[in-house]
Amino acid sequence: MRTIRASELGTYLYCARAWGYARKGYPSANEERMQAGLVYHEQHGREVFTIRLLKLAGWALLLFALTALAAWWAWHFTGG
Repeated sequence: MRTIRASELGTYLYCARAWGYARKGYPSANEERMQAGLVYHEQHGREVFTIRLLKLAGWALLLFALTALAAWWAWHFTGG
């Protein structure tokens, strides 16, 4: 028994005939648009990853700055 993917369900719900043709191995008439969509989603995924990485770096820098401020405050006001 083969696994049915979510994208196949979407294709079937949109057009059962298109889903059937795809299962039989017929090429899609929209290959160019599908390839453009794939490229777009890959680029978007990279952008989301980069944004999340930058956000994490920002939080790390903020934590470092607060730790440095606390250390300075403790050293300065405890006579260290």
